[in-house]
Order: sequence, then C-alpha cells, then structure tokens
Amino acid sequence: MAQTHSKRILLGVTGGIAAYKAAELTRLLVKAGHTVQVVMTEAATHFVGPATFQALSGKPVLTKLWDGDSGMAHIDLSRDADVILIAPASANFIAKLAHGLADDLLSTLCLARACPLTVAPAMNKQMWDNPATQRNLAQLRQDGVALFDPASGAQACGEVGMGRMQEAETLLIELEALFQPKCLAGQRVLVTAGPTYEAIDPVRGITNLSSGKMGYAIARAAWEAGAEVVLISGPTALALPPHVRAIHITSAQEMQAAVLREIKPMSIFISVAAVADYRVAQTAKQKLKKTDTAPTLTLTPNPDILAQVAALPKPPFCVGFAAETEKLAAHAQAKRARKNIPLIVANRAQDALGQDESELILIDSHGAHDLPRAKKLVLARQVIAHISDLL
Repeated sequence: MAQTHSKRILLGVTGGIAAYKAAELTRLLVKAGHTVQVVMTEAATHFVGPATFQALSGKPVLTKLWDGDSGMAHIDLSRDADVILIAPASANFIAKLAHGLADDLLSTLCLARACPLTVAPAMNKQMWDNPATQRNLAQLRQDGVALFDPASGAQACGEVGMGRMQEAETLLIELEALFQPKCLAGQRVLVTAGPTYEAIDPVRGITNLSSGKMGYAIARAAWEAGAEVVLISGPTALALPPHVRAIHITSAQEMQAAVLREIKPMSIFISVAAVADYRVAQTAKQKLKKTDTAPTLTLTPNPDILAQVAALPKPPFCVGFAAETEKLAAHAQAKRARKNIPLIVANRAQDALGQDESELILIDSHGAHDLPRAKKLVLARQVIAHISDLL
C-alpha cells in the first residue's frame, strides 16, 4: 500500500527567525501521526524556547551533547530516527555539515547518523547568494543530502529575495514525499481536476459540486512517485502541490484546449475533472434581467476530452473517473468500454464530492478492485500504485 505510515522524525532547529515556523512544523508532523524528537542548537533557543517544542512534540527537547541517559545522545538519536530534518538550517550550520564539523549535539548526531538527512535552509538573501554558501549546498547535494530549497520573498531583515524557509505545510509535504516509492520515475503525467464553469451571462453560470480535492491529491501522489506532473485545474480554492506545474482554466472548452496543447509528451493522462456535460449555446453578453417569464436556455454538448485523448494515434495511458449516484460498477464499466481506456476509477458522487474522504472501485481488464474508505491522499497513492502496476 503506497502511503506514509507513522515515521520517527528527528527535527533539528538552528538559530534563525524561521525557528517559529519549526514550531508549526512540529505541530503538523504530530497531527499527521509522526513521532517528533526536537534537538536545538544553543543559538536556536534565543528565538524559540525549548518549552514550546516540548509542549508541541510531547518529548523533552535536547540541546547539549551530554543530554540523554547514556551520554551518547548523538548515537542513540539517529539510530532511532527514520529521517533527520534540519529546519531552519542556518548558513553556519550548512557550512558545518558540508565540512563534517561536529562541535555540538546537532552537528555531531548528523555526522554520526544512520538515516537520511534533509535540510531546509533559511537565511538572508546575501548569505544565500554568497559563493561559499552555494559551494556548501553543492557539497551537501553531492553527499546525498536532500535540500528543500527556500522561497523568495520578504525577509525579517526588511529585504526581499531568496532565502525564506518554506512554509511548514510545504515542508510536511516534501518530507512525506521522501517515503513514497518512486514507481513513476521518468514518467510525464497530465492530470485534470476540479469543476468547469460554463457561463450563462457575465455573472451566472452552470457548474457542479466538485472541489478538486481528489484531482489535486492525484497530482501530488504522482509527483511523490517521481513523475513530472502538469495539473490542469478548473476553479478551486485549493493550494497547489509543490513541484507541480499548474494551468488554470474555467470552461470545458478551455480545458480541452489546454489538454490538447499539453498531451503530446505525456505518458499518462488522468482525467479526474468533473467536466460539465453541457454549456449554454449562446452566452449573453450582458447580465440577463429578471422578468416574470423564466428565460429559456439552449444547451449544447461539451467536448468529451478523455475520449478524444484516448482516440489519438499514439495515446498515453488513459485513466478516467466516474462519479455515479447509482449502479456504480455497471455504469463505470460501461463508461470504460465506451471511451476505450485501460482503467477507470469509480466513486459515489453523493459520498465523495467536496469531502476529504472517499471509497473507490478501480476497474480494469482484470476486473474490479475495491479501495475502502480513506483520506483522498491515501486513495490517490493507491491509484498511482495501481497505475504503475498496470504499466
């Protein structure tokens, strides 16, 4: 099953204002079911007190080389961890890692580790751009350390530029991705998600209740599996998964144009979007005024994007989604045959639209495979694993 089970995270916090984000990261990691042991440098305690991290993690915070029962915390801690994450990682601490220095508990346990090391840099833009820092970062990459590169933006010093540590939510996603099997490495995946909106006039339209949550989860799971992912999304309020290129559209015709423009280099096409079946034949240029007589709207069919892609001379591996209200398996099987695709994913519309959880039936040439109710990200990882098996 392709999902993230509870992991033992050793969170190292070094001196920098971004230490406040590490407190939020601790909360999110614990909320996600992971065990967190915090180790702080002496400089870090000047920004956020150890008591804060102890309250959030439920574990005593270690700060000194001689902390721990055995006096060998630098050995014991890394042996018990699945991964070490340094967040924030200051320029000074990155230099220590690059040159193998070990003059405090955190740097010593990194040197003596027996688990993967990940680093989330945070510093002033000049420190980030300094050739010495860039050399040190290059050395860490060469040594196999995973770097969660910072973002560009306003900094505590008042300047604007590269060096802001990623937000806690993004770091959680990046960290959990490390534990996912890279079963789609080298693949290029195009995903559609969300609803479409078909205008009636400048202020009214036809749409549906799709939130886009499953499509966004599929895009994230495909990226976690090592694929290069493009997400074509209708209107949603969702945050984009990291490292996914997004194309935002509104109508079904816009989605069709975007899909056909992007599809050529793709090896997998996953059509999750709830595309409106019909649009208004002629959109009013001005707002329709309310009258005693209800207006008559003439509808015309929207393009069948999935069927169009599946009918290409050299189509990618096509996956469809079927949201049904009754006879789920039968309707989905008929849709799979009609569109001539290798896999269709079926769910009950009334139980899935807008929800954080769902249950699915995967239907392929081998039969039907039930996926019990779970969080949509968990299901998305299972769908991606099944696609990998079929490929």
